[in-house]
Amino acid sequence: MPRPKRSEIFTPNEVSILHVVQRCVRRAYLSGFDEVTGKDFSYRKEWIRQRIEKLASVFGVDVLSYAIMSNHLHVVLRNRPDVVETWSDRQVALRWLQIFPGKRIDEQLGDPTTSDVDRLVNDGLRMVTIRQRLSDISWFMKALSEPIARMANGQDQCTGAFWQGRFRAQRIIDEAGLLACCMYVDLNPIRAAMAESLDKSQYTSAYDRIESLQGKEIESSAAAMQTINKEEAATILKTSTPEQLKQRRKAAAKRKGPKIPRDGWLAPMTLNPRSHGPVAHKQGFRASDKGFLSISLEDYLKLLDWTGRQGRPDKRGKIPAEQLAIIERMGIEGGMWCDLVWSFKKYFGRSRGAGSPDRMHEMAVKGDLSFHPGQRRARACFASG
Repeated sequence: MPRPKRSEIFTPNEVSILHVVQRCVRRAYLSGFDEVTGKDFSYRKEWIRQRIEKLASVFGVDVLSYAIMSNHLHVVLRNRPDVVETWSDRQVALRWLQIFPGKRIDEQLGDPTTSDVDRLVNDGLRMVTIRQRLSDISWFMKALSEPIARMANGQDQCTGAFWQGRFRAQRIIDEAGLLACCMYVDLNPIRAAMAESLDKSQYTSAYDRIESLQGKEIESSAAAMQTINKEEAATILKTSTPEQLKQRRKAAAKRKGPKIPRDGWLAPMTLNPRSHGPVAHKQGFRASDKGFLSISLEDYLKLLDWTGRQGRPDKRGKIPAEQLAIIERMGIEGGMWCDLVWSFKKYFGRSRGAGSPDRMHEMAVKGDLSFHPGQRRARACFASG
């Protein structure tokens, strides 16, 4: 069966949540320890994490959950065209130029000039396109994948593909599917026997949230939203040697923002029922301050920890009553919860959407399909009626 068109799963103009998977070519361990060559590329995971963090500060896209593995990565994203609409034309132009500077003579200076921004703002048709792209998950993934591939190929002194084709996208269609998907993503290192516990599962959103609760901070990788004027750019180009320009470009690339909580660039966990509208983030570390689950971070981590322990015979135990209540409130059978999370791919791997069977059926009808693969199998995990 051919992979469905992305336009059949999501559009940039509609708020939607997607589970995105991107794999390395041939599923090689290009960001982990490669047993064939004996080289350890694990440091590239931080490249990817920092790039996702930087893009979260530029795009109208919320990063809900992520896991960076040795040969692939998972990201749960929510596009926010409503947030992008709150940005002025100058904000849109500056954000775009931070990621896609184009062919400018002074590109090597590291920051766009005011004339670059003005030129873009005055192009009305171009601005409409750019606004749409800033809430487009396809463009988010393009801006993530291409620079990582170039950096890795440059380091390896080779050419060719780094990523295995286009990313796979799956729409998350209700809260039950979102909770199961986020936990499936956060538990990837434990499922792969790369970590024994959540606090050892580096390069996951769960690890970042746990570290943040303990007061850990990081230097923000957010894009610096600033410009230099045309006269300053001309002076720098005229008076600087090629080596000085190179150093300036490197310094701009390494420039960090202020200290922020380790999870400060991720979307907050808990939905606030009193918050309405875009809830745009003001400090510029992420798109918005809107949560995505109707449970607290504490309850999420407790349920995640218990679910993760079920993969080890010596750690199993009865699910706590308060966590069972959360699961059952979403219509999930308590006895099937672990199977739903640990075998998420079995239930939803071939489906365009992940969620309760009824919502999967609604999505299929909306897309003029008779059903989604996995719909019948998923029904075993949900309470009837």
